[in-house]
Amino acid sequence: MGGTVAALSVHHLAVVVRDLVRAEAFYAGVLGLPVVRRWTDEAGAPRSVWLELGGGAFLAVERAGAAGPMRADEAPGWHCVALGIAPSEREAWRRRLAAGGVGVERESAYTMYARDPDGNLVALSHYPHPQAGPG
Repeated sequence: MGGTVAALSVHHLAVVVRDLVRAEAFYAGVLGLPVVRRWTDEAGAPRSVWLELGGGAFLAVERAGAAGPMRADEAPGWHCVALGIAPSEREAWRRRLAAGGVGVERESAYTMYARDPDGNLVALSHYPHPQAGPG
């Protein structure tokens, strides 16, 4: 392999979901990610929703084409998507998740973990900065 290449950046992430409407309610509604684009299949049915992540990246929420088992957290594969938050906003995010009916599954000093409607792990993280103030 020849030549020097620039460092890679995240272009987009994609998650496959059973119910596109329910997933959009979580990612756009609860998390507040702006909808960038919607895609339909050949029959005109909703197929995908793209949501802005910042820095030019987006999250593609794709309708599943088949039923199937979910990956166990301990199994090989992508573990979660971690979205950046400010340490000072952690408690506001906790309240926002709760208001959307989403519980915090577990947390560390830097990250809160929740699940989307399909059980995919979503993290809200402010690593390497510790949480501001008590709490």
